[in-house]
Amino acid sequence: MEKLQESMYQLIVETSTNLPNDVRRAIAEAKAKENAGTRAALSLSTITENIKMADENISPICQDTGMPTFEIKVPVGVNQIEMKKAIYAAIEQATKDGKLRPNSVDSLTGKNSGNNLGEGTPVIHFEQWEEDYIDARLILKGGGCENKNIQYSLPAELEGLGRAGRDLDGIRKCIMHSVYQAQGQGCSAGFIGVGIGGDRTTSYSLAKEQLFRKVDDVNPNDDLRKLEEYVLENANKLGIGTMGFGGEATLLGCKVGAMNRLPASFFVSVAYNCWAFRRLGVELDAETGEIKKWLYKDGERVDLNEVASQVAATAETTEVREVVLEAPVTEEQIRELKVGDVVIINGMLHTGRDAIHHHLMDHDAPIDLDGQIIYHCGPVMLQDDAGDWHVKAAGPTTSIREEPYQGDIMKKFGIRAVIGKGGMGPKTLKALQEHGGVYLNAIGGAAQYYADCIKKVKGVDLMEFGIPEAMWHLEVEGFAAIVTMDSHGNSLHEDVDKSSLEKLEQFAEKVF
Repeated sequence: MEKLQESMYQLIVETSTNLPNDVRRAIAEAKAKENAGTRAALSLSTITENIKMADENISPICQDTGMPTFEIKVPVGVNQIEMKKAIYAAIEQATKDGKLRPNSVDSLTGKNSGNNLGEGTPVIHFEQWEEDYIDARLILKGGGCENKNIQYSLPAELEGLGRAGRDLDGIRKCIMHSVYQAQGQGCSAGFIGVGIGGDRTTSYSLAKEQLFRKVDDVNPNDDLRKLEEYVLENANKLGIGTMGFGGEATLLGCKVGAMNRLPASFFVSVAYNCWAFRRLGVELDAETGEIKKWLYKDGERVDLNEVASQVAATAETTEVREVVLEAPVTEEQIRELKVGDVVIINGMLHTGRDAIHHHLMDHDAPIDLDGQIIYHCGPVMLQDDAGDWHVKAAGPTTSIREEPYQGDIMKKFGIRAVIGKGGMGPKTLKALQEHGGVYLNAIGGAAQYYADCIKKVKGVDLMEFGIPEAMWHLEVEGFAAIVTMDSHGNSLHEDVDKSSLEKLEQFAEKVF
């Protein structure tokens, strides 16, 4: 199968850079329903623009290209060992070409392999079947949404919903709770796959398998079909909205599967996927490895920009305060900002993720961070022959992981603003008040939109942590984000969490 490596490379690149039609339709429907002039509408406009840019640039939709997971069905007699070798080579080439971010990290040493290969990476599942062709499907599920996966063991007591028993009603409560607990941290509006039954491992596997179903398919099991429809309708009444900013679109798809279980165990597992639902597939000639057909590309292609312009044409005029910042930023400038303000950043940003924050707790910073702005971002970077670095994708990462460190580091180094997604917790909010700091929420997944704002890479430090975790020094222009936590003790994330919990409680009564 001499063409197999080339076909796998095409599948990887297309999955990373081009959303399938069913996902595009779901996003377009959400965009059309959103109230014009809101933070959620602004987010969806950015998202649709980002999808277009990724498509045109053939660059990653989101900088977190996730854990590549392949589901492959092969005819009897196909050499799976050789197929794995072809996939490994394609993964390595796609990483080298900047279509995937190097994401494979040794769990003991923290060392990044640099090529997305390592123990357990990528994930490849084979299954034999009696067809004469190969069915190969790939999902790229990022760490931000992966961290919002959740598993329930029934019976259980659930916040806002009370007791969930071992029945359809208990399952319903678990799924509704899973959407509530994700808030905006998984880059909502999202999609969920649900696995009922099995053991702890197979239940999660079944949940992830549901994400390979088309958004608009119909569950053949009538009970599960009704459950999917109920969740999709009522999850959007929670008011969490796109990016957790509040709004009409919280969930774009719900798919549920069930399997038998042991009498003593009853697991409900939920695999949460962000709006950047990167899932494609191909049918391959079993003899040559050539692509015969693309999957998830059937039907009319949705022009998301046309949808966006239609909504923009009916938008109401909304008073939004816009403030331009350029580091070094003073405490006085920060104290003037309030939740809801749109901040436009020109000048310098410095990236910092998990490894950087852990490092800075016990070490000096490689540069003077007084008055500076930290960006929670692990970019996709490429180095040219002259040794210069170029940003290929640079959206925000989920900020809550830095909660144990953020407030202390801001005070220690004089940092005035941090940019990320999904918000942060009470420790950071208290530090923002005491120190005079602000949290700015960028649009999760909009990696091309923000990469376009980065005009130059001025340098990099701490490369020993790997490309995603290094501290990149970036010169930006017109970098927009929304104040969602200010220095006066206000937090949009806290407000949305509280209001959505109140709405969740309305669904506590048994309906099945």
